[in-house]
Amino acid sequence: MSEKTLRERKAGAELVWLLGQPHLSDYLDFVKNKVIGGADLDPRRLADEWRAANDLYAELEQAEAGFADETKRRPVERALRPLVRRLEENPWFRDSFDNLPYSVERVELDKLVASQNHVERAFTKAFLERLGSMDEEEEFHFCLPLDKPQPPVTVTRLSADRYAFTSPSTDFRAHSPRLFRPEDLPGLSSSGPVSALFGIAVGFGSNFLSAVRSDKRIVLQNGYHRAYALRCAGLEYAYCVVEDVTRKDELKLTVDDTVAQDPEFYFASRRPPLIKDFFDRRLAKRMRIRPMQNYVEIEIKVRSSIATDWN
Repeated sequence: MSEKTLRERKAGAELVWLLGQPHLSDYLDFVKNKVIGGADLDPRRLADEWRAANDLYAELEQAEAGFADETKRRPVERALRPLVRRLEENPWFRDSFDNLPYSVERVELDKLVASQNHVERAFTKAFLERLGSMDEEEEFHFCLPLDKPQPPVTVTRLSADRYAFTSPSTDFRAHSPRLFRPEDLPGLSSSGPVSALFGIAVGFGSNFLSAVRSDKRIVLQNGYHRAYALRCAGLEYAYCVVEDVTRKDELKLTVDDTVAQDPEFYFASRRPPLIKDFFDRRLAKRMRIRPMQNYVEIEIKVRSSIATDWN
């Protein structure tokens, strides 16, 4: 995240929100609590504009039924296949795509199903500055980055056993806990011999542009800001890691909570929300939101006791 992007976010980020999608209450709460001046807006007028977009989606179910099932795909060019092999050798990639069949390909942006109902234009502006002079190899790295600058992170000790981690990145998160052995961390100092270490990493996701395909339909999972930026730049296709699922149990391994709660809506409805909807003024609304920080708090609890071995 660039310094310019950070300054813009501190002043309030511009958001593009898809109206008319579940749920109306989420939209009203978001505007009231996070949009600058949102608490002063008339909820009835907000509901009216959401309803108008919802009605338009009902019309699109007839006019564009099956549109999401016509997504065009292209293979990665032969000259770029060494980049695919390098990508697949990366530990971030292996950990992210280790349980389902996948392919790296170019997918048509407009027909990707959108489960995320907003993007931030501050990110998009930064992306667009890079896109202007990119060749195909640079575009590949833009979509599927292995080397990328890390957003700033602030660490605060709240008490003897509580720590808070904050970052302006929407990708900020706690990773899965991990058990270490002393040999995993050479040079570790301690007050005595160490048998094991238990840790929780705090950082970011691999954030490759990725999607999930069921039959002919592809739902975008990660990389919404890059997909939006590519589309803003007039590009029709994006390099993407596409995982293939054939049953609901597989979906649970890869999709986010929004899709997992209602997979039929995204994979079976006649006309789900699509990436191209972010560029339809009847469906997409721009709003300026208050600066926000993503927050992870970790509390350490240690219990020691003596148990009698009766064996």
